[in-house]
Amino acid sequence: MKSEEQEGFTNQFGRSVRALSDYLGIGFQISISFAFFVLGGYWADGKLGTSPLLLLIGLAAGMTGMVLVLMKVVKKANKKKR
Repeated sequence: MKSEEQEGFTNQFGRSVRALSDYLGIGFQISISFAFFVLGGYWADGKLGTSPLLLLIGLAAGMTGMVLVLMKVVKKANKKKR
């Protein structure tokens, strides 16, 4: 039979793992979308010869995507809080 202390630890550990997985998912989503747009702009600059232009556009698109993801996460967290 588990003691009350062990049950509390298990419950707290489970919540911590769930929170960690949420944050890791957000981090991967942000980093992959950012890398996709920046590397896509870099690749397109190499193909078209428009050296920094498309890279900067990709950078702006990646940053916009990051802001949108963060806004979605904050909105979801605020709904859970209420």
